[in-house]
Amino acid sequence: MKKISLITICIATVAALVSCNKVRRSPGRAYMPDMTYSRAYETYASTEALQDQKVHYNAMPVTGTMAQGDMTWVYPYKNDSIGYIQSASVTNPLKADSIKIDMKEAERLYLIYCGICHGDKLDGNGPLWKDGNGPFPSKPKDFIGDDLMRKMPEGTMFHSVTYGKNNMGSYASQLSTVQRWMVIDYIKSKQGGVQAAKDTATTTVPKP
Repeated sequence: MKKISLITICIATVAALVSCNKVRRSPGRAYMPDMTYSRAYETYASTEALQDQKVHYNAMPVTGTMAQGDMTWVYPYKNDSIGYIQSASVTNPLKADSIKIDMKEAERLYLIYCGICHGDKLDGNGPLWKDGNGPFPSKPKDFIGDDLMRKMPEGTMFHSVTYGKNNMGSYASQLSTVQRWMVIDYIKSKQGGVQAAKDTATTTVPKP
């Protein structure tokens, strides 16, 4: 019995030494290789190229779904000329629901996502323009000095931020629905303050 045990120990020792005599290069068998080794794609690869490879992906969320924590209010208009015109009738749903907007947070979001183009003073003179010395080829919109921008309905602003307009791309992936409305309310509050100051200056009668 002792002899069999001794032989078994010797065989186990030899097997252990043989198995450890070199670095193993093979990972062995993968139980589900399709899940273990996913197919890699370039970040900005076109969806058409993926279709050619039988990969059906359009970078859009499933129809009817919404991001966790986002509001249930759904913007009703499409990204076309008719939708752009109809957007003028949309009002800020946060105000309709009597939601108090944190203006400090709205300002922070504006400075992060909008200030680089439109400037911290909302005058269109952000770092990408810099009085015409920046890398941007044309001046961004001036929210304060441009009468058209001051009169633009908040719904139209939301449409532009959601889908993009001219040189500005969509910010729907960076800002939630609530955050977009917060930023727009911040812009409108600044425009209202400027307009109120102008109205006061116009109606003030100088003393003789």
